[in-house]
Amino acid sequence: MNKAELVAAIAKNAGLTKVDAEKALEATMDAIEATLKAGDEVRLVGFGTFAVATRKATVGRNPRTGKEIKIPASKAPKFKAGKLLKDALN
Repeated sequence: MNKAELVAAIAKNAGLTKVDAEKALEATMDAIEATLKAGDEVRLVGFGTFAVATRKATVGRNPRTGKEIKIPASKAPKFKAGKLLKDALN
C-alpha cells in the first residue's frame, strides 16, 4: 500500500474527503516526527510504539580496499508493534 492508497482507505473508513484524509495523515506524520526529534516516543496502545534508537560510533571496513573507516554515531527511528497488531496478523 502506498500513500495514495492509504489516504483513500482513510477517507473511505472515516467518511472524509481524500483532501481531508491527506491533511489528517500529514498532520499525524508531522506530529510523530516532531515528537521523535524532541527525543520522546509515541505510544499508540495496541498498535505500537515509535521511538528513536541511538547507534554508537563504530569502525568498519571498506569492502573494496579493506581499509578501516569510521562510522559516526547516528539516530534512527524504530517501531515496535503492539499486542493487538501482532495478534491481528496471526
